[in-house]
Formats: sequence, structure tokens, C-alpha cells
Amino acid sequence: MLQANDLVQIRRQLHQIPEPGFEEFETQRFVLDQVSRLPQERLSVKTWRTGVLVRVAGRRSRSGESPVRTLAWRTDMDGLPIREDTGCEFQSRHDGYMHACGHDLHMTVALGILTYFVERELDDDLLVIFQPAEEGPGGAQPMLASPEFDAWRPDRVFALHIAPEYPVGTIATKPGILFANTSELFIDLVGRGGHAAYPHQANDMVVAGAHLLTQLQTIVSRNVNPLDSAVVTIGKLESGTKQNIIAETARLEGTIRTLSAAVMNSVKARIESLVQGIEAGFGCKAAIDYGANYKQVYNQEQLTLEFMDFVRTLGKAWGVNLIECTEAMTGEDFGYFLEEIPGHMFWLGVDTPYGLHHAKIQPNEEAISVAVNLVTRYFEHLSQSGK
Repeated sequence: MLQANDLVQIRRQLHQIPEPGFEEFETQRFVLDQVSRLPQERLSVKTWRTGVLVRVAGRRSRSGESPVRTLAWRTDMDGLPIREDTGCEFQSRHDGYMHACGHDLHMTVALGILTYFVERELDDDLLVIFQPAEEGPGGAQPMLASPEFDAWRPDRVFALHIAPEYPVGTIATKPGILFANTSELFIDLVGRGGHAAYPHQANDMVVAGAHLLTQLQTIVSRNVNPLDSAVVTIGKLESGTKQNIIAETARLEGTIRTLSAAVMNSVKARIESLVQGIEAGFGCKAAIDYGANYKQVYNQEQLTLEFMDFVRTLGKAWGVNLIECTEAMTGEDFGYFLEEIPGHMFWLGVDTPYGLHHAKIQPNEEAISVAVNLVTRYFEHLSQSGK
């Protein structure tokens, strides 16, 4: 079994090699190397693109008993295009990329769970899923459709995500919706450039982009029912090349987040109406690209309530604290797994003042052992109870 210090060293090695989605080549090699060091008698391994699937045969399948069931644990693998600013000695070696969303810690927990059950046999089979491209363009949906995954499709699937705001030892979750529906948003405007001294001969996309940006901010306040929840954020507006040149193009980049699919559809419809108005009002052409779209993370109610009871009971002996949290506007493509397979996700407290996707985020590494201990005991409980 990996000890706490071993897990910390694995996390620090992974932290140094963040890679973009579907380009996690070094990360995949690292994971496969770790798996190759384990006893191989009950292990089977498949790769899918830059992802890895590891199956551990349980007692029932080895003895020919039925029913044979598979419990799955999923982790994500990719990093973010962020220049790290932690100053730590194990800082990212890939300039301009960082594990700023905790995927290095997530993978370490998964390797700890895998190692535990290679050494201690479950009644059920175990599938550990190392999924690429969670941050984009989205690895869950194509992985679910792959023949590699279909051959080992599990009966239950579970995952976690680090939570900077909670202390180490805190587990937070809820039945039903936990994370929002999300969609990327890219809008390109094309007009006619020209000299700043002759604005009447040009068609200024700086002005068109600014008008559209302002209008987009009215969608949530004026088009969404106040009892619903939605976010439309434009994080980037790019237009122009020089102060005395009228810009021919503008590009807006942002994100949409809602707590229901119906509101997502209505927000997109309103965006399209506003863009059509900009085309008419400014005599330009426009194109909308919604990029990656993620399903809501919807925790199966009964399984989640039973997990919460389990954590409360375990907490008395292990010092683990359960919080029933509210839903968040964060996005996670684990929602695609939960759409097809019963399971749930939970937040893991890592106690850091910097939030997700921040260049200075440094999770408290003590949370790794908390997660491995909790999940391994939870899987033993599930396997013994048959739930």
C-alpha cells in the first residue's frame, strides 16, 4: 500500500508535467509506469487516446460466482494554460501550463485507490478510469462511446473534485444537481476596417463588439426567471491592431452556465437573437461557436444519501466532516458518466486561499490520504453490502 509520503511524491511528480487535453502523453506514460510496478495477476490495462483504463478482477469474477459487478473510480488528467506562480520547488516544467484545477491530486488519489485494491481483493471488480481532456475539448463523452470503455462498462461510477474553500477532512456533496450545465461561447464579428480619420468609410467592430458585450450582460438580469440560475461571462474581447486603425474583426470569448438544460437552451436562443441584431444594426457578419458543452453533474439520489450517511458514520472514528453543500456553477464533464451510469461526485477539502484555476493554488497534500482512506473504505462497504 502506498504510504502518505509516497502519495505526496507522486502528486509532486504529476504536478510538474501538466499537459493540454488529448496531449497528455507524458502523463499517460507516468500512469502506465506506476501501474506496471503493481502485482499484475488481477490487473488488465487498456489505453484510449491519452487515457488509461485499469481493471482489477474481484473475488466473484475470479471464482466464477455471480452476479459480477464493477465499481468504477474516475479521475481527470489534463492541465490548464496557466503560467504557474506558486514558487514551489516542484513547479511545472511545462512552461505556460499548470495543474491549477487539482487534476494532479485527483490522479494521485486514483493511483492510491488502485494500489490498495490490487493488494486487498474486493468482491466486485474495480475499474479505475484516467480520463483525458476534462478541461477541454471534453474527454468524457467520446470515452464513454469508445469500444475500450464499453468492454468494461461499470455498474457504478464515482469521482471527487478538490475544494479550496473547505478544510482538510471535509467532504461536501448533495443529492441531485451538484455542478451546472456549461457551454463555451465564441462569437466572431466581421465588418470593414479602415483609417481612423475616415470612420464613415469603415465598419468598426470595436464598437460592435462593445455593444454586443453590454447586451449579453442583460440576458441573466432580464431574460432569465429570477428563480432560475444562470451565468453569462465574457472573459475575453479582442479587436483591433493599432490606435489609428478601425478594426475589421472582433472576437468575444466566454462561458454559459445554468442549473437546467431548458434555461441553457433559452440563454443560447437569446444570444442568437442579440447577435442577429448586431448584424443588422452594424452591417456586419457574425458567427457563433458554442465549443465544448458539458452536462450537469447530477448525483443519483439514493446512492448519494447512503454515501453521506457512510461519511457521517466514518467521521466519528476518522475525523472526517460531512457538509451538505449547495449546487455550484462550476462545470465538469463527469456529468456525462452520471447520465449513463448511477453514481455521484463529491468535493474534497484542500484548504488553500487561492481558488480553482488560480496561478498560485497549492492544495494541502494531507487531503490525499483523507480521500484514499475514505474511498477505499466506501468501496469495501459497497462491495460487501451489494449496493
